[in-house]
Amino acid sequence: MIDADKIKEAVRLLLEGIGEDPDREGLAETPDRVARMYGELFSGMDADPAEPLSRVFHIANRGSGRSAGDAAVEGGAPAGDMILEKDIVFHSMCEHHILPFYGRAHIAYIPDGRVLGLSKLARTVEIYARRLQIQEQMTGQIADAIMEHLSPRGVMVVLEAEHMCMTMRGVKKPGSKTVTVAARGVFREDDALQERFFRMLRM
Repeated sequence: MIDADKIKEAVRLLLEGIGEDPDREGLAETPDRVARMYGELFSGMDADPAEPLSRVFHIANRGSGRSAGDAAVEGGAPAGDMILEKDIVFHSMCEHHILPFYGRAHIAYIPDGRVLGLSKLARTVEIYARRLQIQEQMTGQIADAIMEHLSPRGVMVVLEAEHMCMTMRGVKKPGSKTVTVAARGVFREDDALQERFFRMLRM
């Protein structure tokens, strides 16, 4: 999906547009470097989130989904418990200015007969992060994908990220985080469950 030649030409035009000579020493290889970089940054465009989310462990259901639960060991979490994976580091690109935003994702879900290995949650975040979009959209996409492919009783996704475009334009101070939340299923309906999720994040 990535057309390296078009990216190279666009970078040359950008350099000319800001008054630079794209052939001068130091810039001559910049179009090639940028094309390779964008190929990596947007490698999630062709990736299918169904791939990591289809690798599940089957377990017997029990519990209401409101009992205390710790982060899952691969295949070892009982159904009905909240499974939490926090501090998944990601970087993405904002579609408004094509500048990076980066931070951490926190995901919890209440399983209904199937659980994921924790590495699969991280891979799902990575796929959506490597697409051009805004943070709020990415948060909802991750939650919807988990609901669609895992069919849990509920999902809660929180992204906290620093946006280079906001920092550079002086809208926010360096280090300031934008926080977005997506709640699906029982998490959307139960304020106490959401509170327990945030309490677990602080532990």
